[in-house]
Amino acid sequence: MRILIITDAWFPQVNGVVRTLDHLKRELEKQGHDLMFITPDMFLSLPMPSYPEIRLSLTLTACVKRHIREFGPDTVHIATEGPLGITGSRACRGLGLSYTTSYHTRFPEYLRARVPVPVDWSYAWLRRFHNSGVGCLVATQTVEDDLAARGFKNLIRWTRGVDHEQFNPSRRNMEWLSSYPRPFFVNVGRVAIEKNLDAFLDLDLPGTKIVVGDGPDLARLKREYPQAVFVGEKHGEELAEAYASSDVMVFPSLTDTFGNVITESLACGTPVAGFPVTGPIDILSGTKAGICDADLGRACLAALELDRDDAATEARKYTWERCAEIFLEAQQANLEQTEERAGVPAA
Repeated sequence: MRILIITDAWFPQVNGVVRTLDHLKRELEKQGHDLMFITPDMFLSLPMPSYPEIRLSLTLTACVKRHIREFGPDTVHIATEGPLGITGSRACRGLGLSYTTSYHTRFPEYLRARVPVPVDWSYAWLRRFHNSGVGCLVATQTVEDDLAARGFKNLIRWTRGVDHEQFNPSRRNMEWLSSYPRPFFVNVGRVAIEKNLDAFLDLDLPGTKIVVGDGPDLARLKREYPQAVFVGEKHGEELAEAYASSDVMVFPSLTDTFGNVITESLACGTPVAGFPVTGPIDILSGTKAGICDADLGRACLAALELDRDDAATEARKYTWERCAEIFLEAQQANLEQTEERAGVPAA
């Protein structure tokens, strides 16, 4: 199958959307599918205000149409609702192509954290965008229920995976940051306002609070929380070591739709503490792998008592193979609808 994916989120960004799409690409190519990505680096772009790591593409519908025609995809997936995703949806409609979309981020809440835009306005626009496709892939049951209540249609549950070769308990190194007192409470991810890191760093906890990552809020947090340890962005084995060598991974975000860092931490044997919101509640509820509590400090201390083996066992449920399988099922349905529109006889 020739699959075109249009996304505003792509390298050099480091976030859950990019990592999901990158792993999806590897799995699909491994299976012999032909992929093309339309990404911001193909066009003139501007840095997003307050978040320069994110590039906003400046391009015309005609230009995106040309890329689509040249590739000749069987199916199209629009991964994000940014300028490129919007232009891509216009281009597909102009070419008579149906497409699927995916909902990765609670954009209305993300936007409200920066500017005073009413959440209902943002959801109304998002509903129109996603309902224009033939299916919208969402990460969890909680997101599906929330969006369905807001009038979103054709929702498809799409799980995430873990690279178990990279993230596993063998990465634990008790000498990591050995000059600091244990226990280690770590947060991994973008250092940005929507991640709610103040809620973590304000906690009165024993041991050491560690932040792994980079982002626009880093300078402020370093200044306001000098007692915390900021180790910067980590990748590969160093990232796995940071997870595995910590005692609890703290996930204070209230706006994520899943939280890849949760399952990566669990795969390394490190329990997770979070609020009872989308992401943590979907992954951790009913398990012995983590704690969700409206009192985040209480959740952190309770997670210290959990068995690391239970965390690692829970993570084995998540694979990128299953993620790719669900995506392909959605694209097959998309292809059949496109062929039906074009009057192509069913195989």
